[in-house]
Amino acid sequence: MRIDIVTLFPGIFAGPLQESILGRARTKGLVEIGVINLRDSAEGRHRVTDDYPFGGGGGMVLKPEPLFACVEALRRPGSRVILLDPQGRRFSQDVARELAQVEHLILLCGRYEGVDERVREHLADDEISIGDYVLTGGELPALVVTDAVVRLLPGALGDEEAPGKDSFGAGLLEGPHYTRPEEFRGWRVPEALLSGDHARIARWRRAQALWRTWRRRPDLLETADLSPEEQKLIEEFKHGKKPEA
Repeated sequence: MRIDIVTLFPGIFAGPLQESILGRARTKGLVEIGVINLRDSAEGRHRVTDDYPFGGGGGMVLKPEPLFACVEALRRPGSRVILLDPQGRRFSQDVARELAQVEHLILLCGRYEGVDERVREHLADDEISIGDYVLTGGELPALVVTDAVVRLLPGALGDEEAPGKDSFGAGLLEGPHYTRPEEFRGWRVPEALLSGDHARIARWRRAQALWRTWRRRPDLLETADLSPEEQKLIEEFKHGKKPEA
């Protein structure tokens, strides 16, 4: 897989792309990530990439010429051009799985008041937002999308089943995790996790995931694939019963 990130501020990506899972995935050859300075595609001595909006108003707008030139130089069969934009569809684990199947992603980082509308209409294949809040530009969303996608690639994680166990991976939030010591300041690790009974541990973890999701993100339960037993647990939660501590 290859991911190309088009930005006015390439220095933002230097550290994150070298560390942790992203860094290891690049070293192992699982993904190639390019960071392209948009100014290199701008014309003129001053490499201007933005201008005042027609009709007036505050702020600047990214010009179409450098964005089209940059993307057209990068694009190849199988490429998908994504504009990181607050007006785009909401990013989710399902969208990350969808993008992980794409051979080549080109991520466009918006800035200022946004991009010329012709970029949205005639250059981008998709628009993605990571949430309903305002950021300075599309660089942090590009990193979020890149991280979420790369960790889904085969071989990126030590445990191939790990993505399915993460929060949202199976449609629920993850339950709690514990490590040594067994007791810390009087707080003990739940007995189920110390029992050595793998079936009991699996039941406990699933019940805790359901409990946490029901309390914090009940909206996720509307689309989660629940067994009849799990649906019964949810009904018990609604009537005041808690899972095994």
